[in-house]
Amino acid sequence: MNMKFFQPLVCALCLLGFGAAADVLKVGDQIPALTAKDQHDVPYAFTNGTAYLLFAIDMDSAKAANHKFADQGVGFLEKHDAVYLMDVHTMPAIGKFFAIPKMQKYPERIVLIDTEHALDWLPAKPGHLTVLKLTPGARIEKISYWQSTTGSVTNLFQ
Repeated sequence: MNMKFFQPLVCALCLLGFGAAADVLKVGDQIPALTAKDQHDVPYAFTNGTAYLLFAIDMDSAKAANHKFADQGVGFLEKHDAVYLMDVHTMPAIGKFFAIPKMQKYPERIVLIDTEHALDWLPAKPGHLTVLKLTPGARIEKISYWQSTTGSVTNLFQ
């Protein structure tokens, strides 16, 4: 391949990647419309009035969060007007075959996002749960990250 052509191509692709990162929401931004299904195949649509939006991008942080939420008992997230999203689009079909029934045993609702790039607008940090505190009008008031090994689940809603 001609290197004179290759270098500008690589630079252009890198710039496109940085452009995509600029689309990540920040404090003050409005949460866009969001629809999906939960672990029980029940439809979910995001509505104003949700106080917290929680989001896991990797399986380790998702599993840790699921266990911590289960330890709090039924209705823990609902009590805090919190919605928990889990990105499962990279999970292989065979993995979903076993994981979804296991998720159905958790007492809290888990909204499963199964489409690539559907949540690229959410800020994320590997190994952490993203916690977005929202205004009543669904604007981001605060962004924080929670890690099960360093924080109590009750500290999520501060």
